[in-house]
Amino acid sequence: MHWWSRGSGIRLRVWMTVNVVLLGALCWGVMAALRLDDMGPRYSGLGRPAAGPGMQQLIHPAPPPVPDKSVFATPNGKYFGVATPEAPWSSGEVDSIADKAGVRPTMTEYFVRWTADFDPKAVSRAYEHGTLPVISWEPWDGEDAGHTEQPTYALRTIIGGAHDDYIRRFAQGVAAQKWPVAIRFAHEMNGVWYPWSEAKNGNQKGEYVAAWKHIHDIFKEVGADNAIWVWSANIVRPVPNVDLASLYPGDDYVDWVGLTGYGTKNEATATETFGPTLDIIRKITKKPILITETGREPSTALKSKWTTDFFSWLNQQPDVLGFIWFERDTDNGGKADWRFDETPDSQRAFSTGIATVKLADGLGG
Repeated sequence: MHWWSRGSGIRLRVWMTVNVVLLGALCWGVMAALRLDDMGPRYSGLGRPAAGPGMQQLIHPAPPPVPDKSVFATPNGKYFGVATPEAPWSSGEVDSIADKAGVRPTMTEYFVRWTADFDPKAVSRAYEHGTLPVISWEPWDGEDAGHTEQPTYALRTIIGGAHDDYIRRFAQGVAAQKWPVAIRFAHEMNGVWYPWSEAKNGNQKGEYVAAWKHIHDIFKEVGADNAIWVWSANIVRPVPNVDLASLYPGDDYVDWVGLTGYGTKNEATATETFGPTLDIIRKITKKPILITETGREPSTALKSKWTTDFFSWLNQQPDVLGFIWFERDTDNGGKADWRFDETPDSQRAFSTGIATVKLADGLGG
């Protein structure tokens, strides 16, 4: 099934809209870059012609319209996202996913450590694919520097301003880009496997929320209102005694609630995987929910069964905006082979299941 067929995540009209806007942006940028004094002696100043008969004022084209982030808050269906090894750069990966799934993704998730600045080209590439960029923004040097003990990135250093120059520079980049960007800061904070966990790295109770608010305030200060803030917890299965409510910054600081959850062991249904955590989250907030990482570990029978059930479950969750499938195996950063196309059976279960879902057209519908 081709990407333009019935049930596509981004239908033809939206695909054309995205590309027209991007082409307009490119043309506008080229025109803005032209030096008028290269046009000859009859032109001078900011587009005003020098004196001479019959000369008309040169008018620059207006910049293309940029969608407000609010258009993504009320989609006319579910979002289908992927986190792939070369996201957001590879159009070939997106094309391959579309061929295997039968529909085209509408979100691209990728990971940025605090050793890297904001890259506007990455956002542009995501939009070129017709996908909303979702940045998992991680305050650490990566696992090679120590999974949980990285004092440079202790929460108190964020709260105290040690990283303000970096945060402000990143926020200014987001603001200058103008296009909506989903920012999933310090995900899975209720776990114990990252240095931003309150149980690790010398962190204290209450510091996660304080760090979140500090960063959010800097973004607001520089005018990065195009950021979509995604507070993304892990399902409670591995950490049942951590209080999620104490880690939530409050509705004024969050746009979407994210949730990481993978089908493992003997789980055959999505309710087993997500249900207990969603019961807790829905008591904390009524914000829209996005499954920000999911997949099913290898299992000859259960992977296909869980995948089929996932889409049936998704169709029954009106407050869940959509999902992002972690399309990686152990050779590409996965702890297991989470890919929906791991086997012909699992791929068939995925493509059949997603065909039952009313998917968002993109850019909010």
